[in-house]
Amino acid sequence: MRQFESTRDQPHRPRSRIMTKLRHFGHQTISPTPGRMLALSAVLAFAAAGCGVLPKKEAASPPPTSAAASGQGTRPALAETRSTMTENLKVEVVGLNRVKGKHLIAQIRLSNTGTEKHLPWPGEMGDHTRPLGEIKWASGIGVLDAQARTWLLPYKPAGSPCLCSDRDRDGLGRFIDPGQSITVYAVLPAPSGNPATTTIVTPVAPPMLNVPINDEAPTGDFPDPDTEPVTPVTRRLILPSESLDKSEETADDGKNLQVNLSSDVLFAVGKATLTPKARSVLTRTAKLIDASPATVVTVAGHADSSGNDAINNPLSLRRAQAVQHALSALLSRNGIRFQTEGYGSRRPLYSNDTDEGKRRNRRVTVTFPKPQPTTPAPTATTPPAATGLTGTTKADGQPIAMEITGLRRLPGDLGLLTYKITNQGSTETWFRDLHRTQDWEAYKYQAATNVRLTDIATRRQYLPGRLKVPTDNDADFYCACTDVSGVRISTEKFAPGQTREFWNLFALPDTTDTLNVKIGPFRDLNVPIQ
Repeated sequence: MRQFESTRDQPHRPRSRIMTKLRHFGHQTISPTPGRMLALSAVLAFAAAGCGVLPKKEAASPPPTSAAASGQGTRPALAETRSTMTENLKVEVVGLNRVKGKHLIAQIRLSNTGTEKHLPWPGEMGDHTRPLGEIKWASGIGVLDAQARTWLLPYKPAGSPCLCSDRDRDGLGRFIDPGQSITVYAVLPAPSGNPATTTIVTPVAPPMLNVPINDEAPTGDFPDPDTEPVTPVTRRLILPSESLDKSEETADDGKNLQVNLSSDVLFAVGKATLTPKARSVLTRTAKLIDASPATVVTVAGHADSSGNDAINNPLSLRRAQAVQHALSALLSRNGIRFQTEGYGSRRPLYSNDTDEGKRRNRRVTVTFPKPQPTTPAPTATTPPAATGLTGTTKADGQPIAMEITGLRRLPGDLGLLTYKITNQGSTETWFRDLHRTQDWEAYKYQAATNVRLTDIATRRQYLPGRLKVPTDNDADFYCACTDVSGVRISTEKFAPGQTREFWNLFALPDTTDTLNVKIGPFRDLNVPIQ
């Protein structure tokens, strides 16, 4: 695959040096065999003319694809964070360049700040939302495109999991020696809207906010995704919330709003006639539709696994039709068409193995384009950490402390919650309360999901965001938060005095500047939005 490289001094380079850089992005280097000489000569002539390749900034140290990438330890950091799972692993962004206006090259320096242990890096930096085979890639480096509600990951070329650093091919090895650094890279889509800054995400630590994007050529040589077919790897970010009275829950994916209305609130058992309480629930939904650009609204009735299709299918359809007629009367604008369907028990949202799962599956779902914001989106900032927001509990008899370090508003109505957990005891202990969530919630792996934000004034609760990954059958969901299982299974184990920082993404309402935060067993805290 062609590399992003300089054209300024190409006429003065030895021919053999240019050939060595025309590599296929996979496991083998393209060698100049006789059958390839003509094609390579054409490319060289094209490059010498200054066309078809992108410039690079000349590097004072070897490029990140070389075994000497650790020599880039002196480059200034644009942003930094610390690994939640591995003590003494520092993560820094040392390069972030937009190329051709549509690609992004991220360079991440991983440093072992300890003095004794060798630190593994490939398993931690790998993307856990897609099959990788052998874990040896820096495929988990990504960008949070908040405005588009997507998680952008490195491109996937044919025959390779990732357009990113490979520990073997790039000579990086499995471990980082004490006091040493390596620099890894990823080539991925640029975030939408041509922003000046973005949020960098990795699997190992809290996101890094407001990282400046440079539109100049990057330092080093990198694969060009335009020279062969590559597949963009994106994850849709879904942000759920629900009313405290359990009458409805909402899933916002940045494009559409899916409102799940509880059939237990709307209807009597086995009936399709709306209850008196249904009007207040449907009034809120009608206001959301009025505020949206919707011309078509889908209304679908659903049942749990009780009963049979002969009962569930017609009942779910009649209930959807009843909701559609009520919404039509409540809307304040014309020109909206409805599509109505009854699915019975064929499309459960949750497991029917529990009473709560069944209750949530008995629903009428109203789906329409997301309402447009009425106020300009707040500008993301990096304020000082919150102070005095602490709590304590115990795990295996050991005192455990929690401190909230920030609740920050990001573009696209997103919020980032960060908090620290510390073992203040004298012996090693496991603190497993962060993933003890309600039994109806389903994620691919255990994560720090036992966290809730509540807007007391509107009586609305916000749940951790989900990353949706399509599968052959349906989809898997991963928490947009700190992982505590898989290769990160030791995340909840704390040595005496050890502190780990965790994070969660949420939707944030634009009608308040303070939310009630509940983290696991710790006390509720009123936390200002920064």
